Amino acid sequence: MQKKDNFLWEHYYTKKELKVNIPDLSLYDYMIKQSKKFQNNYALNYFGRKITYKVFWEYIDKCAKSLKALGINKGDVVTICLPNTPEAAISFFAINKIGAIAEMIHPLSAEEEIKDYLISTNSKVLIALNQCYSKIKNIIKKTKVERVVISSPSDSMPIFLNAMYNVTLGRKEDKPVKNSFYLFWKEFINLGNNYRKDTTIKVRKEDIAVILHSGGTTGTPKSIVLKNKSIIGVNEQAKVFFPDVSIGDSLLLIIPMFHCLGLVVGLFIPLCRGAVVICIPQFNAKKFDKLLTKYKPNFLLGVPTLFEAMLNNKNLERENLSYLKCLVCGGDSLTPEKNKAINDFLASHHSKAKIIQGYGMTETCGPVTFGTKGSDKLGSVGIPLPGNVVRIIEPKTKNECKPKEVGEIYISSFVVMDSYLNNLDATKKVLQKFPDGRKYIATGDLGYMDEDGVIFYVQRIKRIIISSGYNIYPEYIERVLKNHPLIKDACVVGIPHPYKKEIAKAFIILEDGIEESYTVKKEIMDYATANLAHYMLPREYIYKKEFPKTKMAKTDYLALQKELMNK
Repeated sequence: MQKKDNFLWEHYYTKKELKVNIPDLSLYDYMIKQSKKFQNNYALNYFGRKITYKVFWEYIDKCAKSLKALGINKGDVVTICLPNTPEAAISFFAINKIGAIAEMIHPLSAEEEIKDYLISTNSKVLIALNQCYSKIKNIIKKTKVERVVISSPSDSMPIFLNAMYNVTLGRKEDKPVKNSFYLFWKEFINLGNNYRKDTTIKVRKEDIAVILHSGGTTGTPKSIVLKNKSIIGVNEQAKVFFPDVSIGDSLLLIIPMFHCLGLVVGLFIPLCRGAVVICIPQFNAKKFDKLLTKYKPNFLLGVPTLFEAMLNNKNLERENLSYLKCLVCGGDSLTPEKNKAINDFLASHHSKAKIIQGYGMTETCGPVTFGTKGSDKLGSVGIPLPGNVVRIIEPKTKNECKPKEVGEIYISSFVVMDSYLNNLDATKKVLQKFPDGRKYIATGDLGYMDEDGVIFYVQRIKRIIISSGYNIYPEYIERVLKNHPLIKDACVVGIPHPYKKEIAKAFIILEDGIEESYTVKKEIMDYATANLAHYMLPREYIYKKEFPKTKMAKTDYLALQKELMNK
């Protein structure tokens, strides 16, 4: 092990930057304290309707009173099943203000998933999208939920858009019969008008703030418990990795709030810095150019597919993107070639911004490393943020790897989750105490650290394909394949083999306008042969028009693997 507090990446920071102090506050109190000096500035922009910080606080207070009127107390769970709407943001902070716990779930979750989430958390109130009612009505009686609040995407729209929505999409929606169990948002929010008691409750940084659910791409989904201190801690770190956010700047919030990156980096941090959060409830990649030209955001937060859509959008060829100050890529990693292509695209469109990658997971409350302070080496995910300790551990021996040796990524920090909900065995398995006295989370991800302390992500451990004794890294093969000009996307999976144990097979999506043919297939196979070691070569290439996606918009390699296994 390295000597205590003597880490390769520390030279990037000043001594002052390395010290992170987390005040003993709730997320709500912390946000209010941070944003008081710009209360008359805009906090949210929703389809052109702008809400100032002061009005936003008033909505939160009203919502908090309504929750108290429904009998919600400190420690109770309130579930939010909404896309990126003002109601989702208001509800989140109101729940936190009264010391309750916000559970965030995906509105596209299947009804059985919604039922399981509500039961596992003993949720008392569900605040859900109107389009989810058709699923909720079938399962809600099997839960302990006492009230359901139905919110429409039109609730905070400007008057004209609200009317348009209600005479088009709104007319077709399945609606609950009006009764005391189901409340519409406006009825719910008005409950607070008659609540006269104080909603000020002492909430500590060690109290639980939110329960998030993993995407399930690596096996059984888990419920992740995060405390106030973790999310506040990320904002304190953001003073280093997000230093350019200024009062009045705007961030286009495309990543949903039920995703850790969207909730913490897309919503919480900007609201603590005086920025305007532009809420996009439903994203359409084909209309990305219209979003950019309409809102001209200073900051973009997205997954690789978002930025690749920007590269391929012909309507942006002549767009002046000088308003973009920073692009943050999370949720998945970009290839070095795509990283460079995006930076070149920005430069050619008059923007001084560069796309910056980081590494993190829901269990670490978002980013653990970030390409800050000049550490954004091509293909890297940057350096550990202040207060974070990252070690690369050899999976078999548990010894610490030398620089550039691939091993499992272990993380120790105040941002690490409290636990997996109702899953003590899984919690003990991933949270481990090291000889240095710190508790580390075993990420299940492979990576390496170079001599400067810069981290490079390789792939999930579970995605390793072992063929004839060789370790094959699917994500490496995918990166190589995606460098070919005919290939738009690639996914490599392993399937059982009678004597090699496993073999690799590749799924390919061709670039737009390229037709599958013998010539195209041969060119791709020849390219792979020239650029990959023989033991890495896929044994078959399957061509598809699109890949299945997880709820977090990542390629669902497990579904592709299952497709092959069922043949």
